[in-house]
Amino acid sequence: MWAAELAHGEGAERIYLVEPTGPLEDDPNVTDKKFRGNPTKSFRSRHPLRVAGEVKKWEGHSKEAVAAMKAALEKLKRQGVVPIDD
Repeated sequence: MWAAELAHGEGAERIYLVEPTGPLEDDPNVTDKKFRGNPTKSFRSRHPLRVAGEVKKWEGHSKEAVAAMKAALEKLKRQGVVPIDD
């Protein structure tokens, strides 16, 4: 949900169900950096993902929570903290 809520742009928030076409790896931006292991089930891949469907009904975070997260991300940006992209 966070990715949909924090994405740039003015379009509708969307969440897709995807299938990997190659190996997945834990996303280092949350795994072990914030949470030991991978309890958030956050992954990334250098290979394409196949869209298998879309989640049509989902309940997002409150407007206050989204605003607080955006403020925290902006603070990190001002501090020079950048996402891990290796």
